Amino acid sequence: MVTRRAWWVLAVLCFVYVLNFLDRQLLSILAKPIQDELQVTDGQLGRISGLYFALFYCLISLPVGWLADRTSRVRVLSLACALWSAATVACGLASSYSKLVVARVSVGIGEAGGVPPSYAIVSDYFPPHKRGTALGIYNLGPPLGQALGVAFGASIAAAYSWRTAFIALGAVGIVTAIAVISFVREPVRGGLDTVATAPVAREGFWLTCRVYFSQPILVLVSLASGATQIVTYAIMNFTTLFLMREKGMTLGQIAAYYALIVGVCFGGGIYTSGRLIDRWVPRSKRAYAIIPAVALLLAIPFFVGFVRAPTWPVALLFLIGPMYFNYFYLSAAVTLVQQEVAPQRRVLSGALLLLVMNLIGLGLGPTYLGAMSDYFRVDHPHNCLQLAFYSLIPFYLLAVVLFVALGRLLARPS
Repeated sequence: MVTRRAWWVLAVLCFVYVLNFLDRQLLSILAKPIQDELQVTDGQLGRISGLYFALFYCLISLPVGWLADRTSRVRVLSLACALWSAATVACGLASSYSKLVVARVSVGIGEAGGVPPSYAIVSDYFPPHKRGTALGIYNLGPPLGQALGVAFGASIAAAYSWRTAFIALGAVGIVTAIAVISFVREPVRGGLDTVATAPVAREGFWLTCRVYFSQPILVLVSLASGATQIVTYAIMNFTTLFLMREKGMTLGQIAAYYALIVGVCFGGGIYTSGRLIDRWVPRSKRAYAIIPAVALLLAIPFFVGFVRAPTWPVALLFLIGPMYFNYFYLSAAVTLVQQEVAPQRRVLSGALLLLVMNLIGLGLGPTYLGAMSDYFRVDHPHNCLQLAFYSLIPFYLLAVVLFVALGRLLARPS
C-alpha cells in the first residue's frame, strides 16, 4: 500500500525536478534576447546548451550517484539543488559569452546531483507495481519545468529583462533546497521490493559500472534513449528561437501559447506512457520498448508539419504531436533500469543511464542543430533553422530501430 507520505515526497521531488529542468531550459527559452545582447550565434548557443553543459552534467553525475548510494540521497539532492540554483542566478549576472559558459557549466555540475538520487528515493517509497506510475509522475518535471520556464521566464523577460528572469527563478531554487533537507525523510533502501536483496556494504564504484555495462538490455535502452534525446533536446533548445525568428512570434505569445502546448502535451505524454507501462509490462516486458517505438513513429509526420507550417498558429497545432509522443521513452527507460538493478545500485545505475543518454542526446542534439543552422545560414539566412530541423528526421528513425532491437532482446527468455 502506498502511504500519504510517499505521495507527498513524490510531489516535493517532482517540484525539485521542475526547477531542475526550468533552470536548464531557461537559456533556450530566452535565446533571442540573449543573442541580441551578447551577440551569440546559433552554433555558440548549441554548444553552451548542449556539449559544454552535457560534459560536466554527465561526468559529475557518476561520482555523485556513487556517493548518494553510500550516503544520504536526500542530502545530496538538497545540496545539488542549492548549487544549480545559485549558478542560475550567476547566469543572469553574466556580462559576456565566456562568463555565461562558466555559469552554465556550474548549472550542469549542480544538476548532476538532482535526478539520480530522486529516481532511487521514488523507487524506495513506491512498490514495484506502482513504480511506473510514480516515475511517470516524477518525470512530469521536465514538461512542467519547460512550460513554467516558458510562461514565467518569457513573461519576466518581457516585463523586465532576461537577466531578471534568471535571478528570480534561481532564488526560488535556493529556498526549495532548504525545504528538501528540512522535510523529506531518507527511505529504507529496497524496503518495498518484492524480493529482498541483501545490501552490499560499500560496494565499489567500478563494480557497479561493470555490472551495468555488462547487461545488454541496460546498454541498449541507454543507446535508444540517447538517440531519442538527440531529437528531443535539439527541438527543445531551439523551438522558441525558431518560433520567434522564423515564424514571427513574440515573447508574450510564447509565454501564453507555447507554454500551454508544452505543459499539456509534453506532460500528458509522459504521464500516459507511465500508465501504459504499468498496464502492459506485466503481460510482456517488450512493452518497455514497443511503446516508445510506436510513439516515435507517430511523432514524425506531426514534426514535419510543424517545420513546414507557414505561420506560427499552424506550427503550434502540429507541434502538439511531437510534444506528446516524443517523450514516451523516458518513463519506459527509467522504470526498466530501476527494475533491472539491485536496490543498492539504483542511484548510480540511474546516473549511468543519464550519462549515456545525455552525452549522446544533450551533448550532440543542440550542438548538432546549432551547427547545421550556422551551415545553412550562408545560403539560406531566413530559414536556416527550418532546414536544420529537417535534418533531425534520420535520428527519429535511428531511435525507432534501437527500440525495436531492445524489444527483441526483451522477448528472449531470462
